Amino acid sequence: MKYALVTGGSRGIGRAVCVKLAQMGYQVIVNYVSNDAEAQNTLNLIEEAGSNGELLKFDVSNQEEAAAKLAEWQKAHEGEYIEVLVNNAGIRKDNLLFWMEPQDWYKVLGIALNSFYNVTRPLIQPMLRKKYGRIINMASLSGLKGLPGQTNYSAAKGGVIAATKALAQEVGRKGVTVNAIAPGFIKTDMVEGLDEATLKAQIPVGRFGLPEEVADLVGFLASPNAAYITGEVISINGGLYS
Repeated sequence: MKYALVTGGSRGIGRAVCVKLAQMGYQVIVNYVSNDAEAQNTLNLIEEAGSNGELLKFDVSNQEEAAAKLAEWQKAHEGEYIEVLVNNAGIRKDNLLFWMEPQDWYKVLGIALNSFYNVTRPLIQPMLRKKYGRIINMASLSGLKGLPGQTNYSAAKGGVIAATKALAQEVGRKGVTVNAIAPGFIKTDMVEGLDEATLKAQIPVGRFGLPEEVADLVGFLASPNAAYITGEVISINGGLYS
């Protein structure tokens, strides 16, 4: 069986990615931290897509908890390994920097950047042993361009982009690719509170993107057809920024 892990998989882009990977024949492990009902909904969609899944509840920003849960999964699946990892978990805590509280800085970096280390490190060794793996990191337009009110989020996603490029050079010879996707404005709860009408006027294609469009890109990068693509950051933003 082929296994894929999606962090922050209970809603939004993460949910769409879970369904896409299920359609590709993966057994999908759905990571989430708190919303049991939404995680179960994602699991139901995975099964409707014709595959199997399982829930793995842990806080990706907590290194000890992440390591313990992933070790527990590995022990229960002896001889198997997670060949596709989608580091998708992230939150927004927007504010101008001089009003930003310390907890909003550290929480965003913990979930969106530290989680890259916490989840990727335990899973990279089996990929290297098997000489095959796909690591796909969800970055953001904010990490490329920088957005006012998002110094914390921009810092986190910019760090993910740099880490993607570095890790790709470390593991490429072992058949493991590492890429990042930088979505613009995608219709999920992450864009709640934004002025959609004003923002759409700035986007050349004139609309927000859909989670399924991002998931299709993840699906390609996760496939054997993307074996010669690594260390890349692919924007999906309707032409807003390149």
